[in-house]
Amino acid sequence: MTNWRAVFIGFLLATVLGIVGLVLPGIGQLAAGLIGGFVAGYMAGGGLGSGLWHGLLAGSLGGIIGGLLIGVAVGIAGLALGPIGGAISGAAGLGIFALAVAISLVMAIESALAGAVGGVLNP
Repeated sequence: MTNWRAVFIGFLLATVLGIVGLVLPGIGQLAAGLIGGFVAGYMAGGGLGSGLWHGLLAGSLGGIIGGLLIGVAVGIAGLALGPIGGAISGAAGLGIFALAVAISLVMAIESALAGAVGGVLNP
């Protein structure tokens, strides 16, 4: 059974650390995903499989929310630039979707691995 409290806390921790991690682009977000996934897996406990599942949920939730925020930001920028901005943001939509999916996958995989380690440390 999924411990949604552990998933939500891991997601929040990864989100806050990801924002703080903007000082070191790439490395900060990688560390945020690892720490958030570890905390979710550790809080859920239950061994390797449970930690992996909870870390995966925390990381993928963060990736989905991050992708949504990127899409909204590009949409607002397109609206601000008028009809030309709408055409540009519409043409960039597929690339933005691909970027959001890639971010979500990377965050989910790294958080799942860290969650597995956390789950093993708290059987």
